[in-house]
Parts: sequence; C-alpha cells; structure tokens
Amino acid sequence: MTQQRISAWAAAAMLCAATAAAGTASAATYTTILTGPKEAPPNTSTGIGAAAVQFDAGTHVLVVNAAFSALLGDSTAAHIHCCTDAPGLGTAGVATETPTFGDFPLGVKTGAYSHSFDTSLAASWNPAFLSANGGTTAGAEAAFLAGLNAGEAYLNIHSTSYPAGEIRGFLALAPVSAVPEPGSFAMLGIGLPAMLLLARRRRKG
Repeated sequence: MTQQRISAWAAAAMLCAATAAAGTASAATYTTILTGPKEAPPNTSTGIGAAAVQFDAGTHVLVVNAAFSALLGDSTAAHIHCCTDAPGLGTAGVATETPTFGDFPLGVKTGAYSHSFDTSLAASWNPAFLSANGGTTAGAEAAFLAGLNAGEAYLNIHSTSYPAGEIRGFLALAPVSAVPEPGSFAMLGIGLPAMLLLARRRRKG
C-alpha cells in the first residue's frame, strides 16, 4: 500500500473515531476515501479526501465529517448522492440538502468540515429526493439508510475545475471499536487536511 493510501486511511480512521465520539450508540458509521479516479467518468485530479458519515434514523441525526486536500479547482459544492433506484432522480441523485451542505468550505482547495443535520426537517434533504420517496422525511430517511447499507451512496466534492465532481467515494459501513478523547474531534480542522496534503506530496516525490 502506498504512503498516500496509508495516510488517507489514517485520516478516515480519525474521522470515523471522531464521528463516533459525537454520535449516538445506535448510529451506524460509514467511511470513504475520495479521489478523482473514483468519479464517473474518472478524472486525473491529484486531490484526495476522507469522509465519515454517521446516521441514526431513530433520532433523526446525520453527522457528516470530511476533509479534503489539494483539489485542482476551488470547491463549489459537496453532498451525498443516493440511491440507484430513486424514481425521477436517475442513478444516484443528490439526496442531502442542495445546492451544497450547509457551511461547507467553498472557494478553497483544502479544508475540513463537520456538521450535524436534523433529518426530520425537509430542509436537510434535496426536494427531489424527498418527493421521490413519498414526499415525507420518514420516506427519505428509510431510502437513505437502505442506500447506505447497500453501498449505493457516495460523497462528492465539486470544484471549478470539475463542475460535475472532482473527488468522490462510496460510503461503506465501518464499525468503530474505540471512542477517542473529546479533544480529538476538535483537531479535525487542522490535522486531517495536513495529513492529506502530506500524503499527496509524498506521492509526487
């Protein structure tokens, strides 16, 4: 495994652990590494990212943590696409709020993000996804959870260089065995982008 991949997986592990610390006991955590070659169609971006998403339909809490580094363009949007069988959305349309996650860092090539959404609120969802799943937040939650568990949901970061998406990764269930100290969560804003940028530089070197 390359140094870049080791660092990226380490970043994902940090995100996963921090998400576990912030979430609830009944929530499931899904993680991914985001790259250009994982886009459709694949691209040659050298950008890289890591994400951990925790969802608990019972308490209506969706926690999204992500870090990205060295995008070729400035970030313009980020969201989660789901699912392959949603009527009227095509293959894996945007499920979460549009045009982008609230407060996601835009206009940058490197950044970190942490946000909690109340999925009982219609504003947390793409109106088209809500409509395609019975027009209710309960229907959207059920479809979203099914898509996550089926491996049909991915997090996508768009940029000025790649308006359709510069880096993405499909979310996969990732059991967490340990919860970190509370201070670990606060380090996301500094530690993960630096780790991802270092991984990219080592790969180029």
